[in-house]
Amino acid sequence: MALEVILPRVDMDMTAGRISRWYAGEGEAVEKGQPLFEIETDKAAMEIEAPGSGILRNIVAGNNVAIPVGTVVGWIYAIDEVVHDEAVPDGVVPEEAVFGEAVGVMAAVPEPASRETVQAGTVTATPLARRLARQQDVALSGVVGSGPRLRIQARDVTAFVAAGAGERDARSLPLATARSLPPATARSLHPGGGVLHRAWLRQGEGRPLVLIHGFGADLDGWRPLVASLADRRPVLAVDLPGHGGSAAAAAPSLDGFAAAVADTLAEEGVTSADLLGHSLGAAVATRLADIAAFELRSLLLLSPAGLGPDINGAFLDGFARARSEASLAPWLRLLISDEAVLGQDFVRATARARAADAVVAAQTAVARALFPDGTQAFSVRDSLTRIGVPVRVVFGADDRIIPARHAWDLPGEVALHLFRGVGHMPHLEIRLALARIVADHCRG
Repeated sequence: MALEVILPRVDMDMTAGRISRWYAGEGEAVEKGQPLFEIETDKAAMEIEAPGSGILRNIVAGNNVAIPVGTVVGWIYAIDEVVHDEAVPDGVVPEEAVFGEAVGVMAAVPEPASRETVQAGTVTATPLARRLARQQDVALSGVVGSGPRLRIQARDVTAFVAAGAGERDARSLPLATARSLPPATARSLHPGGGVLHRAWLRQGEGRPLVLIHGFGADLDGWRPLVASLADRRPVLAVDLPGHGGSAAAAAPSLDGFAAAVADTLAEEGVTSADLLGHSLGAAVATRLADIAAFELRSLLLLSPAGLGPDINGAFLDGFARARSEASLAPWLRLLISDEAVLGQDFVRATARARAADAVVAAQTAVARALFPDGTQAFSVRDSLTRIGVPVRVVFGADDRIIPARHAWDLPGEVALHLFRGVGHMPHLEIRLALARIVADHCRG
């Protein structure tokens, strides 16, 4: 199966980069680990290695154009694999409604091959999408595509027009998406409250999806999943205290973290939302759903903490100590089942994010407070029984950080998705399958 080549995050605060040079061209053979392209940010230039061996195809990102982190910029096919004009992930068939010759007659047929898809910089669009854009006077550079390789579909143009977005750059990600909502009544619910660093990873209309990352991560880790979401709802991600751009908590606690997220949502004017959390972030989301004064519509938990006492204490200790790429890599490999998913770029970016002594000290304090002696010192099971909204849990059967068996005796109202061959990071390991679960879960 073709392997995606994704623009990685190589700086802690990076949201976009520019490919200044490709070291291999369309149709050329590449080896895993060889330099594939050079990426430039505001701070540095860095070579990005090929995530696998095979034939490089479907290069969609031109040189010296700003590209959002997480964008698919090419595909690597196995040498003996049948190469299609379009790379289609995980069996997803790209379909587009195309106009028939008679007025008003439409038929759902596969989109023509890439020969008929134009590319301008990082913007690719179907012929129908281009036609609708011309008719509606819409600049395609301001539309985020939902098709394979972020290709713009007709439905994306229609949604863009319906939202009244006008002509703007979709990569600007302003904070205005939900500010028109009435201010939330929830304020600090705990002494550990306060406003956190956050970012709107997607603009749109309707109820926001709020993302809360796990221990040792930050909000940018959600970007690949967000790029795979098909709907047009706004997406807000927050950095937990002591992570990413958020200040450390004086006394880390689960209630304090939930209160800080509640304060952040209140400042953004979010009064109704779907919550999605990973690991520690899933526990925070569950506690937030139980105590916050806003309308929770649904809760989706990935590899959630807080359902049982045991956790991989060796991982927590080793990760807290590790600072270099060499010392981090063995611990990061425990997060996933298939090591091919974890590239050197991910390790490098994690090491850079942990280069500051303050970050390491803050996260070490979080681990000691919430997971003393390799034990989960909190539980969210009681909260789950009180929430009263649709709840789904996604676990990898091969999770080596938190045992999947913690979810086996959840209340019958909680839906469980258990994936074999998946570890602790389903939002990276089964990104497309998870995107479909999110779409189904948050519908309505």
